[in-house]
Amino acid sequence: MMDSHETNLPLEGELEKEKKAVEIPESEAKEAVEATDAPEAPAMEAADAAETVAVEAIESEEAPQEPEAEAEVVDEVATVEEAVDENQEEEETAPKSTKESILSRLKELAQNAEAASKQELDSLKQTFYKLHNAKLEADKKQFIENGGTEEEFMPKSDELESEFKSIMGDIKAKRGQLAADLEKQKEENLTIKLSIIDKLKELVESPEDTNKSYNEFKKLQQQWNDIKLIPQARANELWKSYQHYVEKFYDILKLNNEFRDYDFKKNLEIKLRLCESAEKLAEETDVVSAFHQLQKLHQEFRDTGPVTKELRDEIWNRFKAASTVVNRRHQQHFEELKEVEQLNLDQKSVICEIVEGIDYNNLKTFAAWEEQTQEIIALQAKWKTIGFAPQKMNVKIFERFRKACDEFFKKKGDFFKSLKEGMNENLEKKKALCEKAEALKDSTDWKETADLLTKLQKEWKTIGPVQKKYSDAVWQRFIGACDYFFEQKNKATSSQRSVEVDNLKKKKSIIEQLVAIDDSMETEEAEQLVRELMKEWGTIGHVPFKEKDKIYKQYHTAIDQLFERFNISVSKKKLSNFKSSIGDIERDGPQALYKERDRLARTRENMKNELSTYENNIGFLTASSKKGNSLLTEINRKVEKLKGDLELVEQKIKVIDESIRAES
Repeated sequence: MMDSHETNLPLEGELEKEKKAVEIPESEAKEAVEATDAPEAPAMEAADAAETVAVEAIESEEAPQEPEAEAEVVDEVATVEEAVDENQEEEETAPKSTKESILSRLKELAQNAEAASKQELDSLKQTFYKLHNAKLEADKKQFIENGGTEEEFMPKSDELESEFKSIMGDIKAKRGQLAADLEKQKEENLTIKLSIIDKLKELVESPEDTNKSYNEFKKLQQQWNDIKLIPQARANELWKSYQHYVEKFYDILKLNNEFRDYDFKKNLEIKLRLCESAEKLAEETDVVSAFHQLQKLHQEFRDTGPVTKELRDEIWNRFKAASTVVNRRHQQHFEELKEVEQLNLDQKSVICEIVEGIDYNNLKTFAAWEEQTQEIIALQAKWKTIGFAPQKMNVKIFERFRKACDEFFKKKGDFFKSLKEGMNENLEKKKALCEKAEALKDSTDWKETADLLTKLQKEWKTIGPVQKKYSDAVWQRFIGACDYFFEQKNKATSSQRSVEVDNLKKKKSIIEQLVAIDDSMETEEAEQLVRELMKEWGTIGHVPFKEKDKIYKQYHTAIDQLFERFNISVSKKKLSNFKSSIGDIERDGPQALYKERDRLARTRENMKNELSTYENNIGFLTASSKKGNSLLTEINRKVEKLKGDLELVEQKIKVIDESIRAES
């Protein structure tokens, strides 16, 4: 019997195409179909027209005049299966880690190019050039960081790439030659089968001795079954002609019913076995494997000769019913896969929207860009955990995500390039202010010089940041000159010491009251008392210089402890409320979670920027005036409040991340 799967031949991509049924227009096969009155003929035609065994193709047994409709359904089922097989093949041929390991695998495939999987070759090629392009980008980045420009960059020659192209060329040439040989063999097979049909026609039209004709007929049948592939466009036409003369030959064998009945009996046994095998496939757990096994059963069914007219419809209907069950399970399997792939596409689309929706106007500091970078990396890691999207969208959605990520990292590079240039200018400006402050530090014109240094400090705050390796040194140089002047000024105004001693006592009293606040006091009452004591502290003047740092440390320690206690209490309450509302957000879908996280991330960045501004301002405030002390206290209070709010936002982001991971 004929085996259409031909597993021992090369070029599996070509062979897969041969496996699919090919129908021809009704007019080309009409003569052969009408020439036989056996019900086995339309059964054979249905099997031939639907090797993929779509349910609609099987149902067309009684209507052979519509083969094109059958082929449409078959092609649709086959296309779904090929898409999933291709995705599965992509997972099985995961990218190698190095160019060398890819070349090693490619050399192994080149030894037996005809058996190599096209999907694996494509995967190896894609992975090789991902590694190759990543190395080029890294070299270009290093070249630019070393002072070069993107236009001047010239990539180095890559011997591994040349070897890769050479091996791929050899494999392509071998596979091309094999394809040409296969097409040639098909044409030769076609010629032989046409000659077999002519000989069958002669047997039918010129009957001689029955025994001799029958033996010749069996030889021709065996020869027909031994011949494998032929051009796809002629397959259906040839089969119908062949089947026509086979049926006609049996019909004229009435002179010797013994041979006819013997063949019918043998064919009936074979077809009953095939029916039982097809019915057992309904219990097969692997629906894809069951589907492929059914194709082989159909091939054997059609290669088996006819049975008696009385049993033809009964046997075919039984076989068709078993096939329908297998095909419905197969179709349902791929419909479920389609739903999963669509869900994967929806999740990936949300990630793309998040990256594309980044507000670059808010990324103005190093910390902001670094924070956003970590979020991009987290989204990339999330992307890898999501399965394939539908085949027609899988590459498109990946290209969309990669484009958004590339745009982010390009703008990040541009930002740091401009930032570095601006930092160099800021350093020169701050050095100039240091020189001015150093020129004024020994002045004894206390009032005028103090005003000038205050103006210099304000100007300092308007200048942007400098590189970290210079920032501490230039700041210490500037503040050192300012502090030296104000220390000398304080020493020169010693007449104020008695007042400063009284101020010290008042401030110690305030610290004692702050320390006395314990957990027994209501939160709102405690907060009100702290605000009043802080306000009173701001109205008190200077203390003795040698006591200044000590008293301020005691005061700020007490304030910090109190605010930490209050903020923790409020934060816990807010976090608990947020956890209670997370369920409402989840019901709006995964996109709502990602959008809420994006909003919180922007809030966190704004808080960090504000916190950084306050901390910089603290460095410029000194105890030179009563107003300065009041501002310092207020800023410290805001800093502590901001830290508590920032911690609350961080906790909310963690809650969302846990929900996203749980959904994955």
